Amino acid sequence: MVPVQVTLHVWTIGARDVPGAMADVALDRRRARHTSGVTFAKLLGTTSPGTFTPRGADLRRWALLTCWESTLAAATFERSDLVRRWDGRAAGVRQRVTMVPVSSRGSWGGRRPFGAPPRSDQSNAQHHSGDPVAVLTRALLRPRLIARFWRSVPPVARAAAAQPGLVIGFGLGEAPVFLQGTFSLWRSAAEMTAFAHGSPEHRSAIARTADVGWYAEELFARFKVVESSGFGTDDVKASVARL
Repeated sequence: MVPVQVTLHVWTIGARDVPGAMADVALDRRRARHTSGVTFAKLLGTTSPGTFTPRGADLRRWALLTCWESTLAAATFERSDLVRRWDGRAAGVRQRVTMVPVSSRGSWGGRRPFGAPPRSDQSNAQHHSGDPVAVLTRALLRPRLIARFWRSVPPVARAAAAQPGLVIGFGLGEAPVFLQGTFSLWRSAAEMTAFAHGSPEHRSAIARTADVGWYAEELFARFKVVESSGFGTDDVKASVARL
């Protein structure tokens, strides 16, 4: 099943709210999964913007990824106790991206949360290279390759940060070492593609992935961005305003 809508909330909370937030994480994961209209949900830790390794983990930043059967269910969730509680902790430092899957390969915990978007949608996306896109990756790392994998990440992160089309990028995690992911928001599909195929660092990382076999499970998904809001710096706000 391809979700009608995928939403990513990111909350940056105050340091004094961290203990309470961490205490609520397990219950809120369950609450999100059992929300009416949700087909898949993950409450995740994140890194600071621009970082992708466990060293950049930030206990003040939390992300909630939800896949929806309908836009009405997603809109109703915005008024839920769960969202209001996290909004209250965030004191206004709240990011939200609404997306539609255009391509997805691989699995997450044995599931395909974004389904298999029809090829016509993928082809249509290619004709709109000026549209904003988001990319989400998730992987289960092979234990014997963990240290080697994390050493390979910083050059790619630095190359991505230098791209003018990148609005924001950061790491996502269910567990700090074995289960890792990334999320990036791009001003246009063309600029994202230019990085993916034009960056020597990124091309090298892709080649090593095939040769070394870092992952026991992996997922790569691309989304059309419907709406984005709440970015905290002037540069990012200016970028989002152009979306």
